[in-house]
Amino acid sequence: MQDALELAEDFNAIPIKDRLQLLLEFSENLPALPARYADHPDLLERVEECQSPVYLFVEVVEGVVHLFLTAPPEAPTTRGFASILHSMLDARPVAEVLAFDDDFPSKLGLREAVSALRLRGMTGMLRRIKRQVAEKA
Repeated sequence: MQDALELAEDFNAIPIKDRLQLLLEFSENLPALPARYADHPDLLERVEECQSPVYLFVEVVEGVVHLFLTAPPEAPTTRGFASILHSMLDARPVAEVLAFDDDFPSKLGLREAVSALRLRGMTGMLRRIKRQVAEKA
């Protein structure tokens, strides 16, 4: 599994237009919600900072974070970042998730590739994940 620093290096090693393409490729890897959440969307928290309807839920089981995110296919950049967060934070210890860099979207060099509004949504996803983890740990 790739760590955050390696992923940031990968993103920053390529031209800006290719960073967006890489983000779009990640959008294809966001796991579907399990039935217990897909059938009960009321259990998910809306990420209000996102223009697109993005929802998330965090479970903490025996000190390990389990992350569930949904973002529409028609919002591939947002979905791509949700997928990146999933790959970075799912099945990780609580302390590791809480220590995850709050400025991670900027570390990916996305400030030049996406709008400030999208960046705010990405940061909002991360903040909400960390808040839920802190509440449930």
